[in-house]
Amino acid sequence: MLFGVWEARKIKKKYTYKVNDKTVEREYSYIPVRYIIAVLLTVLEIAAIIGIVVVLCYYVPYFYIAAWLTEIAVIIKIIASDDNPDYKVPWLLFVIILPIAGFMLYFLFYSRKLQKKFVRRMKELKEKTYKNDDSALFAELKARDKAAAGQAKMLCEIAEAHLFTNTKQVYFPLGEDMHESLLRDLKKAEKFIYMEYFIIEEGKFWNSILDVLKEKAAAGVEVKVLYDDIGCMMTLPGDYAKTLKSYGIDAAPFSRLRGNADSEFNNRSHRKITVIDGKVGYTGGINIADEYINEVSRLGHWKDTGVRLEGEAVWELTKLFTVDFGINKKNVPEFYRELFPSADTSEAGYIIPFGDGPHPIYNCRVGKSVIQNMLAMANDYVYMTSPYLIIDNDLCTSIENAAMRGVKVKIIVPHIPDKKLVFEMTRSFYPRLMNAGVEIYEYEPGFIHAKSYVADGKCAMIGTINLDYRSLVHHFENGVWMYECAAIADLQSDIEATFEKSIKITPDMLKAGVVRRAVRSVTRIFAPLM
Repeated sequence: MLFGVWEARKIKKKYTYKVNDKTVEREYSYIPVRYIIAVLLTVLEIAAIIGIVVVLCYYVPYFYIAAWLTEIAVIIKIIASDDNPDYKVPWLLFVIILPIAGFMLYFLFYSRKLQKKFVRRMKELKEKTYKNDDSALFAELKARDKAAAGQAKMLCEIAEAHLFTNTKQVYFPLGEDMHESLLRDLKKAEKFIYMEYFIIEEGKFWNSILDVLKEKAAAGVEVKVLYDDIGCMMTLPGDYAKTLKSYGIDAAPFSRLRGNADSEFNNRSHRKITVIDGKVGYTGGINIADEYINEVSRLGHWKDTGVRLEGEAVWELTKLFTVDFGINKKNVPEFYRELFPSADTSEAGYIIPFGDGPHPIYNCRVGKSVIQNMLAMANDYVYMTSPYLIIDNDLCTSIENAAMRGVKVKIIVPHIPDKKLVFEMTRSFYPRLMNAGVEIYEYEPGFIHAKSYVADGKCAMIGTINLDYRSLVHHFENGVWMYECAAIADLQSDIEATFEKSIKITPDMLKAGVVRRAVRSVTRIFAPLM
């Protein structure tokens, strides 16, 4: 009962924005009390566990010997593990510098293990989804381009995805372009609408969509919405799922924050997916919030990208959503044939929508592998856009190798940062990459949030995958791999136009004072844990 009272209370904050030259004032919940309680419970749980061990070391004879032996065992285990060395180093520092607290934190957080019931439910759902024989398509692609077929084969293997063709694509260079198209398609929905987003925020963008969702739900269309619980911590009330259910919308927060000292603060759903009747799908970097359509200017002009798919490749987006929704609900959703309708479309190119996520759901780093394959197979150029550039040594080496063998590698990141410390970490990678011949640009008008990658005008990837540890290792992500698709030319033209609006970084700009260099060095050590 007491928790229910706390849940109902909110910390309020007022917010103004302009819509068609009209100033609108909005009040929203800024960190609902439920989240504060969850964080406090986590901190107390960690403190209690470490405190008990410390007390035992002081008052139980020879217990400190067991603790000392445990610390040695943990150090050996970290060194001997198959984990990325970039991830091992900060943990070794923690364990060595903080003898008892260090190895206790290791036991709590190092492995980032997902709950067994979580993994079991996901496997069960995957087994129930659609089946597709794409062997003929692989043979066709192999006859056309062996290297591309190899990339596609590996991606489908590690992501448990499928290869598709005959799927129409529309590229969106800005969030406001996608907003208009998305509204048109939502209004045409006849059977179901599925939406999954890291961030949903009340405002012009979401409210325009919500109006349509309410109307469709009232008309008998199945409407499901999944939003990340931490991603929406400061944008939605803690009980927003109940509000949506009152409109006839089946909704749930992804991995509800409960105050457990485990991986619940990681392994978030960073995915952005909309599926309409299983025929039309949307994805990209665009969340459902007003800054993504430049209705709100917080960091200058917001540059983001998206893609619309129409055809059987949408099946994979439907599968990703249904599995994610199923692991966050008590009842297992049904997979029925109408979710994966046949499509009569004709469009050149090969497409693989895919998911990525933490181990053991995905045994390989899917997004990272896609980027590395594109770099390895490129002959002329690779263009990349990302809001962050915080990568491990392995991916950094792949980028360097491509540049040193003559491939023109260009990367665009923001000029106006959203997080100053993260921005310093991003800039700390400039010297090494530029020394290898990589060209780095900063988007001068504002913040570039797009996660777009294109190689030689033939191969591309658009999705939710940033060039940072959280995206490449910890979060649930998704993307669309494309080969010889019409949308690739539009993507490339947009990136080339974005270069013209960006500042090319030169060696003279890399000079930094002693304090700033020290900050960058220290933060880079702990970047894999952030």
